[in-house]
Order: sequence, then C-alpha cells, then structure tokens
Amino acid sequence: QVQLVESGGGLVQAGGSLRLSCAASVRIDSIDIMAWYRQAPGKQRELVAGISSGSLTNYVDSVKGRFTVSRDNAKNTVTLQMNSLKPEDSAVYYCYANRLNFHFWGQGTQVTVSS
Repeated sequence: QVQLVESGGGLVQAGGSLRLSCAASVRIDSIDIMAWYRQAPGKQRELVAGISSGSLTNYVDSVKGRFTVSRDNAKNTVTLQMNSLKPEDSAVYYCYANRLNFHFWGQGTQVTVSS
C-alpha cells in the first residue's frame, strides 16, 4: 500500500507560479512511475506530467516549457513546479503512483488561476 499526500495548491494570478509536492509513505525508489494528473470541472482527468524511477519525464503538450516534474528519493517526494500559469490550468491536481502495476492516488489539491 502506498499513501500519497499532496500539498502546495492554492490561488494564483495568471502568469504566476506554484509548486506542488507529493509525499509518499514508502521509498519512492521502489515506485516505477509517479505522475501528476489534473481534473477540471466537467472534464476528464488528464495526465499532466510523469516521471519514471530512472527520472525519465513526459508532459502533456499544453504544459511543456512551463511545468517541471522532479523526484527527491531522499525525501520520498515528487514535485511539480508550475510556472507561467494560465486560467486553463485551474483544476484539482492529483498525485499518482504505479508500483508493480498497482495504482495509487492522492486526495488531490486545488489549483485556481485567476485571469
């Protein structure tokens, strides 16, 4: 079982920055893939950024060049640095972990970007 706790969401003006953190209850070097998803009202949950155990990363096109995902194995955390935020980035952001093909989710943190 992996427990994930997100933090760092909030309200920010367009063009601003936020940093989301996800703390895992286990060593994240034992987790194959960690990722951030988001879900806006009335929309499907979408993958924002992912990072493998080997630190390979991938991003949805809409955030490339603005968001950066990273992992700190010593602190068992994954972070999502979000810069140049846009109103369309507003959503609940969820931390996700895939460990041996078992899927785990955090409770989500709200990000609201005002125009």
